[in-house]
Amino acid sequence: MDEIRVASRKSIDSLSVGTYRQGVASPAESRTKRVLDFVASIIGMVVFSPLFLIIYIAIKHEDGGNAIFKQERVGYRGKIFTLYKFRSMAVTSESDGKPVLCSGKDDKRLTRVGRFLREHHLDELPQLWNVCKGEMSFVGPRPERKFFVDKIKAINPDYELLYRLRPGLFSAATLYNGYTDTMEKMLERLRMDLDYLHNRSLWLDTKIIFLTVFSILSGKKF
Repeated sequence: MDEIRVASRKSIDSLSVGTYRQGVASPAESRTKRVLDFVASIIGMVVFSPLFLIIYIAIKHEDGGNAIFKQERVGYRGKIFTLYKFRSMAVTSESDGKPVLCSGKDDKRLTRVGRFLREHHLDELPQLWNVCKGEMSFVGPRPERKFFVDKIKAINPDYELLYRLRPGLFSAATLYNGYTDTMEKMLERLRMDLDYLHNRSLWLDTKIIFLTVFSILSGKKF
């Protein structure tokens, strides 16, 4: 763990905290992003409503459990919010109350329908509602559970800088780093998210969305 902590600090220290604080979006740009998020999320929920229904029926038909999965995540300004997803794991997952990261498509807790949803990122669709409500944005750091946030902050407290951003449905870290199932990946994701914090712009957001959608449609697994 000490080796991870040292490696993380070296990578983050290559860009100082002061540098990150310079990457502040203008009020006009922030308002524009929020309006675009709101409009696009409404359109997305309308366009994908038939798909929502199909997925809902498929999940209910497989095991009869709740189709929508709710989980508390740490979001904008460090506040806790409820994130929505289509349930991709068995109802009994984490029944012992201990948070466990998904280990990928081979995770035995995934249902048959859930594995398909994960591979094609369709389980994320209900987060359009989180975007509409202003709890999330289309682009930003992926929101994490407090249990894991505390573990990351114990190694690198710069995680708190991400509280300036709304969590995102898309992120460069997810695109290039994939699902985070180890602490090493979490720290690499943090490095990339802090880089986004410094360099963010509407143009970069557009690029991340385009590349993510293209990757999903082309069958890339991440």
